[in-house]
Amino acid sequence: MNFRPRTFCNLINDILDFSKIDAGKIEFEAIEFEIRKLMNGILQSFDYQATQKELTLEVKVAQEVPDVIVGDSARLSQILINLIGNAIKFTDHGKVLVETAFLAEREKEIDLVISVSDTGIGIPEDKLKSVFESFTQASSSTTRKYGGTGLGLAITQKLVELQGGSIEVKSEVGKGSIFSVTMPFIRSEKDTLKRIC
Repeated sequence: MNFRPRTFCNLINDILDFSKIDAGKIEFEAIEFEIRKLMNGILQSFDYQATQKELTLEVKVAQEVPDVIVGDSARLSQILINLIGNAIKFTDHGKVLVETAFLAEREKEIDLVISVSDTGIGIPEDKLKSVFESFTQASSSTTRKYGGTGLGLAITQKLVELQGGSIEVKSEVGKGSIFSVTMPFIRSEKDTLKRIC
């Protein structure tokens, strides 16, 4: 069974997002959010797709990562949704794992590494450098089988880099891929956030 999450509306949204980014008209927020709750919420939204393909979805957040950080939670969600959606789309058996690790700290700023790994079809070595280019997929047969706009990873890379981060990919055909995002956030002085009913 092929999972095809992209629709015509998704295509329009991708093009609009890409145009905004390209024109420098995108803005980022700095708000406090609980990263573990954000991660778990995003993974729960993919439960149905993963169950349909009999995939295991797992999230791990290192103990050193603060519970509350400051950054743009909406854009981080968009980045993760793109990466996790791709991982599920290109994986027919096995698992998708989302891991968050603590990398470095400079005064109140911290660097986190968020990686999304899968046991999917993988990407040929000669295509790794081009996967972040606009309207690009690994091959025409990939586009035919799995669909997609070819803009998701281009948008993801731009969103990461505009926030002072970086993204890289490691992959092996037939064994899967790992997309790793390194991004700066601010450490909050709070341990938890109060919920407003």
